[in-house]
Amino acid sequence: MRRVALVANQDRPRACEVLPLLQGLLQEHDFSTVLYRIGRGLPDLQTQMDGLTLEGVELALVLGGDGTLLGVARALAPLGIPLLGINVGHLGFLTEADPADLEETVRRIADREYDLERRLMLEAVLERDGHVLERFVGLNDAGIAKGSFARMVRIEAYVDDVFVDSYSGDGIIVSTPTGSTGYSLSCGGPIVIPRLQVLLLTPICPHTLFSRPCVIDANQEIQLVVDAAHDDIGLTVDGQVGIRLQPRDVVRVRRASSDAVLVKWRDREFFTVLRHKLRHNNGQA
Repeated sequence: MRRVALVANQDRPRACEVLPLLQGLLQEHDFSTVLYRIGRGLPDLQTQMDGLTLEGVELALVLGGDGTLLGVARALAPLGIPLLGINVGHLGFLTEADPADLEETVRRIADREYDLERRLMLEAVLERDGHVLERFVGLNDAGIAKGSFARMVRIEAYVDDVFVDSYSGDGIIVSTPTGSTGYSLSCGGPIVIPRLQVLLLTPICPHTLFSRPCVIDANQEIQLVVDAAHDDIGLTVDGQVGIRLQPRDVVRVRRASSDAVLVKWRDREFFTVLRHKLRHNNGQA
């Protein structure tokens, strides 16, 4: 019997409605399932995985929005389990299916009518006084930014230990091609097709006429040195996890050891989705 994982964001009422319907359709197609419920007040996915086995799972169906999929990717990418997002959120740029198409979604899975697309992930390592304090992985981006009412920050950027520039402003974002349509885009960064193996360096509201986004090879390492007269600064990964920074902290961003694997329909093309979601949809992920 084929086996899939179901990850449902309990904070989304629509996910709670769709879950039993999806379970029933999977059962009709002779799938067994392992279920994870995530959300505020519930154990995180990584904690739940310690008590349940994912052996033999061929893919994970994620009921949520883009934010849910980002969180699941951080937990499951090291296991190489493909992810299929079912959008019960708002924008749904990363998700592939909709609740209205559940029967067709399950049929495609049963008939293996899909492709697998590898997405580069990044790792952000925080060093303070020469010691590693934290490590984070992300599918979208890692950003260093000042607080809402703090003064500007200056960030010195290096690529493979070669000085690039010193950026003064609200901060800086390092994003993957997947994250190029997120926060980086709103700060003037380029749109990058997902299959390219690059990282983007995008200043946030730079206080200069000459600071521009930069694209580098995915196998290069970015070193960011924080310079500020205050400590209202933070590192955030995928907009979900992070830590407060101090002046002279060093953040190294490089390609993560694992890629995320996404299930993609063969008739759903990147630029068509881009045009539809970002031109016609004003919701948030």
